Amino acid sequence: MTARTRLSQAAVEERRQAVLRYVAEHGETRIDDLARHFDVSLMTMHRDLDDLAGRHLLRKERGRAVAFPALTMETATRFRENSALAAKNALCAAVTARIRPGSTVLMDDSTTLFPLVPALARLDQLHVVTNSVGLAQRLGSAPGVSVTLLGGNYRGDFNSCTGPAVTHTLSRIRADLALMSATAVLEGRLFHPLSDYVEVKLAMLASAEHTLLLADHSKFGTTATYAYGTVADYDAVITDTSTPEGEIAAMRDLGVPVETVEPEEPSL
Repeated sequence: MTARTRLSQAAVEERRQAVLRYVAEHGETRIDDLARHFDVSLMTMHRDLDDLAGRHLLRKERGRAVAFPALTMETATRFRENSALAAKNALCAAVTARIRPGSTVLMDDSTTLFPLVPALARLDQLHVVTNSVGLAQRLGSAPGVSVTLLGGNYRGDFNSCTGPAVTHTLSRIRADLALMSATAVLEGRLFHPLSDYVEVKLAMLASAEHTLLLADHSKFGTTATYAYGTVADYDAVITDTSTPEGEIAAMRDLGVPVETVEPEEPSL
């Protein structure tokens, strides 16, 4: 029997995120069933689950993996940051050329935007306004970028701020561009599980001259508690080629341009 090709760390992380999604969908799953489903050894699956449990993304119990509540699984920053990385990289690459030196850019707390940081750090006289502590930290050392962190009610699970202080400050800002994502999109309608984050997104939309929505395929075909408009509130939507055709058609029917990009396959 030939030895399997050793996977890159990126490919291992992609598998672990797939394991996490599978456990989240099923609530709890036997570890030996997971190993069979993902075609890996039992030892490898234990390593994957140990890593995910160590990041507090699931519970590993005797012989089984158990999901945390869906809200935490689907929205906590530590989960989102490593989910659909190839698609997020492709989305960010597609908008890099649209960001001009000297402009003011609003960015929400979506981890979809994190891969933009290296490109933004190379620009001069860029002003970034964000409620994301993670983005502010990543951009804080860029010599040509000034960062305004919208302070308010800090939420550690999302590493970002919400509340009246954030929305009030946004009402006094006029930005050239807003870059945002969404937790869930169904037939062009946008959803989020928490109302205070809806208020931040709406305030950013109202404060920007131009707006772009970046959403990978995993965001489509689902809903959350709070609806807050449609993709037609944005100038354009950028998604990846794995997004269902029906969802893309529904967005175009609303009159919004939709650009699809092809993610790069992870190296083996």
